[in-house]
Amino acid sequence: MYKLVMGLTDHGESVQEQTRVMKETGWEGAFSVWNENADNRGTARFIKDAGLYYQSVHAPFLDIYLLWESKEEGQKELERQKRCLRECADFGVDLVVEHAIIGMERNTPTQMGVDRFGELFEFAEKLGITIALENTEGEVYLEKLFEVYGSRKNVKFCIDTGHEMCYNGGADLIGKYADKVVATHLNDNLGQSGEKIVWTDDLHLLPFEGKADWQGIVRRLKKAGYKGDFTFELKTRRIPGRTENERYARISFEEFSADAFSRAKKIKEMFLKAEI
Repeated sequence: MYKLVMGLTDHGESVQEQTRVMKETGWEGAFSVWNENADNRGTARFIKDAGLYYQSVHAPFLDIYLLWESKEEGQKELERQKRCLRECADFGVDLVVEHAIIGMERNTPTQMGVDRFGELFEFAEKLGITIALENTEGEVYLEKLFEVYGSRKNVKFCIDTGHEMCYNGGADLIGKYADKVVATHLNDNLGQSGEKIVWTDDLHLLPFEGKADWQGIVRRLKKAGYKGDFTFELKTRRIPGRTENERYARISFEEFSADAFSRAKKIKEMFLKAEI
């Protein structure tokens, strides 16, 4: 409970080097993004060999829309999601973060998608895995899945604080899903930059470098009775058309990890002291 966790980043170092540095700079745990073409078993080994807690895995999300929209390709995507869950169980990871959808233009959940997610949730339960659905664009898909499966013990919520700002219009999703929030993807943001929601607004900045109301965030988490870890999902490479992340790529990973950990400690302290 309340461990400080950071996701493996795109800074450029190997998993072995990143996990070594993360441990040395104070982090207690790590999470990774599952990739069917990567050495996921090696990632699990390096995390554990570094003395870090393997807190969670982010399931693949670029093709998650296929579950809702395609009969044949959607079935293939479902099987890929199951492979991810099966590997997580092998690695001893019991928390997997899933997107309900991807794509700004998508706003129409289908029964086919609802049924496939139900099959995925049931498969995860048999493996002893909790799936934490993350807030992204297309919030109607998240709402639909919680409407149908919200009573399942292994279907929970992961709040992404940056997404809440740039994809969800600043809505209080922690409050909305207070009884389900079991995980966090903490990061800062500058909100929606134009008239339309675009993925390049999803900056994943270090805390206190954007417009996030961190005092409000920790109060909302505390009011929700949050008992999970403080997990930070941060980007260290430039996003097309944006310059905010450039500084992170210029400094060493040691500097970035130490800076991020210092900010993470501050947020945890704020949470522990917060009054509701």
